[in-house]
Amino acid sequence: MSALRFRGPVLPDGEPADLYVVDGRITYDAQPGADTAAEGWIVPGLVDAHCHLGLDEGGPVDEATTEQQAVQDRDAGALLIRDCGSAADTRWVQEREDLPRLIRCGRHIARTKRYIRGYAHEVEPGELAAYVAQEAQRGDGWVKLVGDWISREEGDLAPSFPAEDLARAIAVAHEHGAKVTAHCFGHDVLPGLIDAGIDCIEHGTGLTEDLIHAMLAHGTALVPTIMQLDKFPEHAAAGQERFPDYAVTMTELHERMPATIMAAFEAGVPIYAGSDGGGISRHGNLPGEVAALARIGIPAFEALGAASWRGREWLGLLGRLEEGAEADFVVYPRDPLTDLTVLREPTCVVLRGRVVA
Repeated sequence: MSALRFRGPVLPDGEPADLYVVDGRITYDAQPGADTAAEGWIVPGLVDAHCHLGLDEGGPVDEATTEQQAVQDRDAGALLIRDCGSAADTRWVQEREDLPRLIRCGRHIARTKRYIRGYAHEVEPGELAAYVAQEAQRGDGWVKLVGDWISREEGDLAPSFPAEDLARAIAVAHEHGAKVTAHCFGHDVLPGLIDAGIDCIEHGTGLTEDLIHAMLAHGTALVPTIMQLDKFPEHAAAGQERFPDYAVTMTELHERMPATIMAAFEAGVPIYAGSDGGGISRHGNLPGEVAALARIGIPAFEALGAASWRGREWLGLLGRLEEGAEADFVVYPRDPLTDLTVLREPTCVVLRGRVVA
């Protein structure tokens, strides 16, 4: 296989280099006769840590639509996706060399009639642990719980399951070698989840100072999905007439959201970028989430790292483009650390050593 050369500053360090790709891997040893494929700022492949391949507003989609979603994500630079719940069986994506690397969570697990129709296994508390064991075996090391959702009886956000059942479910997942993440908009479900050792919280708008300290103690990560949280005013308006308490809650959570997420960041909670593609966001919009993280105050270096080198390391891949690493990276025409809008303008995308976009 002929070598390809890429020239420019290599992030996160930013040192200029000639980077070569040979047989799908990176080398910095000069390769005589290598063709120069691109010049620009070279960034380790982006990571979408909250994405839903195979899903749209109505539930599971067919393979052709899933492929289109994956290509949109890939062409936007997302070369590693942590699926965060899908009703479709997307294992076939992992067999495609031209599609992003995929870490699957399996299907959401929610309370009966307490989530979006067609998305989740809908179960009662006594069934939760068994379904967690099932999805732990079906997925790639992650299980997704719906921690809270609107309760029609209470007219507001409420935990989906009692704290003791959630704790047992987390223990069962860990026994099966899987990590657990949970959709959490409100506050009340969070203390039990964090105390039980949950590995990650999605959204996290109900966090308080004491819970942030608990996350630090337990090593719990946060994927805030700012673009999802920006939809809270729409959720509040939709529920205003029938569920006024819910509307008030969502409005208050949205108003506090930037300060809440920044408090977690400033305390040192590990934060990663997730677009919620296939949920509320179109696929291929991870650059929008990086920009949203920066908008609320996270420095550009940390915002990009959350969607690149730090996200890759969190999910078990090499974060840096070091000698011998698999060649997954994106080249940009300008420095993304001074202009994050360039993330929407990749010069080229390299996946498994091949220029795919």
